[in-house]
Amino acid sequence: MEHHGPVGVKEVAAAAGVSVGTVSNVLNRPDKVSEATRERVHQAIDTLGFVRNEAARQLRAGLSNCVGLIVLNATNPFFNDIAAGAEEVAAEHGVAVLVGNSAEIEQREDAYLALFEQQRVRGILISPIGAAGPKLERLAHQGIAGVVVDRDVTGGSYSSVSVDDVAGGELALRHLAERGHRRIAYVAGPVGLRQVMDRFEGVERESARHPGVSVEFVHTSNLDIAAGLRSGLEILARPRADWPTALFAGNDLIALGLLQALSARGVKVPEEMALVGYDDIAFAAGAAIPLTSVAQPRHDIGRRAMELLLAAGDDPETETRRVVLQPHLVVRRSSDPDAPLT
Repeated sequence: MEHHGPVGVKEVAAAAGVSVGTVSNVLNRPDKVSEATRERVHQAIDTLGFVRNEAARQLRAGLSNCVGLIVLNATNPFFNDIAAGAEEVAAEHGVAVLVGNSAEIEQREDAYLALFEQQRVRGILISPIGAAGPKLERLAHQGIAGVVVDRDVTGGSYSSVSVDDVAGGELALRHLAERGHRRIAYVAGPVGLRQVMDRFEGVERESARHPGVSVEFVHTSNLDIAAGLRSGLEILARPRADWPTALFAGNDLIALGLLQALSARGVKVPEEMALVGYDDIAFAAGAAIPLTSVAQPRHDIGRRAMELLLAAGDDPETETRRVVLQPHLVVRRSSDPDAPLT
């Protein structure tokens, strides 16, 4: 029977009586498919007149050659670096990246997900505000792959790429405790963010290993410089006897705001109060007092996430993967007066 309209892999799979993933294997990894199945798929290709082209390499009829990326805060260089890593991989495959900024507002996140679904993107990378599972499962039923970025998830029909934030919290607390600090404040960020709470879990675990160390949890409404500045001024408004001797910030933007507050009140860093951030964005090393920070492999997060997304788009039967990368501590002057300026 003659087929009308564009012929895609979906039509080839239906004609051959196999899955789209099997057609993908015949085209890309023929050694994984039996000879009989290969012959059946090639016969369907010949009959339908399927012509493979790079623009349709996603092997999903009806999907565009774009992917969506939804970040928590586009003003945070951390997410810009993730986006750069993702775009590097996308460019290698001739895929465009559409970026949406949720600004930590769930309604905006939902709006971008709906927009990308309407645009029939090939897949979506998302650093979610809350639980992304039900949203990504719904997209998966529409044939749109999803990968969670900067959040460790298990189960579901989507992969994730994250950094071990519990270990990151442990690194920061251990560094401050080993430098003699006993009263430490964790200036956290929104408690609804999994990353914030994972870092605090690491802080609590590590503090239990250092007798006499106490940790205060300071909640902030946002992960930005303004939130750090407000929290810093509130802490410094206390009687001096109630000051912590060290601050650990939920991210580097909060840390830069704290540094502003300390500078405005004439508090010497690190002699009177030490400071550690998280992410190791470019501004951390360039601060007036270079910032000690827990570094995340930002470009690698973006690259690995895009690789997983493109693999899932090419082959729906690709197994989901949970990739967890490790952070490391970069020590600078904000916690160690003897550290080099660079």
